[in-house]
Amino acid sequence: MSKDLVKKVFDKETTRREFLKLTGKGIAGFAVTSSILSMFGFGEEAMAATALPEGLLVVDRSKCTGCQRCEITCTLQNDGKIQPFISRIKVSENYNFGTSGPKMNYQYEDGQMGNLKMAPVTCKQCREPFCANACPKNAIVADPNTGARVVVKDKCVGCGTCAEACPWSLPTIDPETNKATKCVTCGACVKACPTKALSIISWEDISKAHFFSKR
Repeated sequence: MSKDLVKKVFDKETTRREFLKLTGKGIAGFAVTSSILSMFGFGEEAMAATALPEGLLVVDRSKCTGCQRCEITCTLQNDGKIQPFISRIKVSENYNFGTSGPKMNYQYEDGQMGNLKMAPVTCKQCREPFCANACPKNAIVADPNTGARVVVKDKCVGCGTCAEACPWSLPTIDPETNKATKCVTCGACVKACPTKALSIISWEDISKAHFFSKR
């Protein structure tokens, strides 16, 4: 690593794009290890969820109670109503049995019916977005300011192709407006979380941690 690059890290000039260049990986190949997360005080239940423009969204499952306040705040912020079904972060649909659904040994798996561990999930902002590539109306585009893939309401016809194409089924069709909803990386869910189970680590801090982890 060059001295100029190291100086750039410590001058706090590193953005997400610069960090990914520094690590030599794109978003799809990027992973923050548990050892790096531990440098920020996270335990083994923490997991990197989504790469946002301002930093990395981290879910600490040891703190999530499944209260679903993140879902309520998401729809209030982005839709002007409380409708958890269309929330861009998903907790309630995974509440009982986790993200993989009911299993024979459900009592040992995630969820209220199992080990009581919740699994909040949201859009991963894929480098090659399945939802956008599948949309027949080109209604999902990258926001020029944030880089997040967002839904252009005027173009969306509510066909649900985006939800079917997403490997995690994260886009949702609002039954009242017949428009797709997906994460716009506003961060409202993080601010609303009463237990701090959701947090954002800045790219500058991630860069520093990555630097020290390689020494």
